[in-house]
Amino acid sequence: MAIVDVKVPQLSESVAEATLLTWKKKPGDAVAIDEILIEIETDKVVLEVPAPSAGVLAALVVADGGTVVSDQLIAQIDTEGKAGAAAPAAASVAAVASPAAPAAADKSGVAMPAAAKLLADNGLSVGAVTGTGKDGRVTKGDVLGAVAAGVAAPAAPVAPAPAVKVAPVPAVAKPLPAVSAPAMVNLGDRPEQRVPMSRLRARVAERLVQSQSTNAILTTFNEVNMAPVMEMRKKFQDKFEKEHGVKLGFMSFFVKAAVAALKKYPVLNASVDGNDIVYHGYFDIGIAVGSPRGLVVPIIRNADQMSFADIEKKIAEFGQKAKEGKISLDDLTGGTFSISNGGTFGSMLSTPIINPPQSAILGVHATKDRAVVENGQVVVRPINYLAMSYDHRIIDGREAVLGLVTMKEALEDPARLLFDI
Repeated sequence: MAIVDVKVPQLSESVAEATLLTWKKKPGDAVAIDEILIEIETDKVVLEVPAPSAGVLAALVVADGGTVVSDQLIAQIDTEGKAGAAAPAAASVAAVASPAAPAAADKSGVAMPAAAKLLADNGLSVGAVTGTGKDGRVTKGDVLGAVAAGVAAPAAPVAPAPAVKVAPVPAVAKPLPAVSAPAMVNLGDRPEQRVPMSRLRARVAERLVQSQSTNAILTTFNEVNMAPVMEMRKKFQDKFEKEHGVKLGFMSFFVKAAVAALKKYPVLNASVDGNDIVYHGYFDIGIAVGSPRGLVVPIIRNADQMSFADIEKKIAEFGQKAKEGKISLDDLTGGTFSISNGGTFGSMLSTPIINPPQSAILGVHATKDRAVVENGQVVVRPINYLAMSYDHRIIDGREAVLGLVTMKEALEDPARLLFDI
């Protein structure tokens, strides 16, 4: 028997630990080289772990939901094994768990604390109730539903609740149920749903709180007439798409306008490091993107050196990678200024939160026809409200307001962006 170890990929220095999601194979299954075995969620991205060798999955050392670190052993492959039967060493290997050993049991037979108490009170075993919680865990709502449905208690006494959590079986002894979301707890006309935060969501929450507690955040607003941009886009979008293979959107205009303002007022592109102000001589623009697992901010590097087509291609690439959960750590590292486009979802106005250690962020919103006054006459124009939040510790109101005015002027006369004026 030739055993090959499956280990956690090397995580970045800023990522201390990660969480295993769902194993795609169980002990005894055949695996092909480079076949994806499991995904690992960090507080930034989700990484895929491929099989380092072909063979048979001999053992799972850490089960779904286990906490792991870089280079930690999580499974073993028998390169000479036959599919259908796990290697003899499987049970012993699975028992030698990492710090996440308690998670090595099949979670479809694990009850949440409140559910375990209800099971004991009603004389039910965990196996008598189908779990609909994360990874098949039995929730309080599952037990209440089972009791209401009249599920019979087993003849033998039920073991105390703590014993429910640990089962000496391989990590994925049976397939986990496919659950799109935890079930609603049935409490009459006042239902509740308790869902644990993912690592990404917890990290986003931590950074947002950090931003508000460490930065002196102030937001300045302005409105921009988007008619010139819309006319230019309408005129060239067909030729642009044929030439470059990507649609001409609005975000490339906003990125270019932001770069123009950052060049004119460098402090908007700076960051705070202790008692120092770090002025960046490059323009790496973060674009906030929603993904199934939460908000991510991939970076368009050296945006000042990129064409409209380059920017649109990069944004499209990030959007696809976010949708597939394949944003890499390198995509998210760095950034000197960010843009958040709430207009995609119909937002009229918002006050974006700075992405530390950056010192400013631009909020873009939905463009709507609105009544405005031009030369003493009320006319209808497609208006977009811009909002720029900035760190008042290093950015004065003058630079912030004039920086936003620069963006407004560039968007209302987009020829400026072509001639860098």
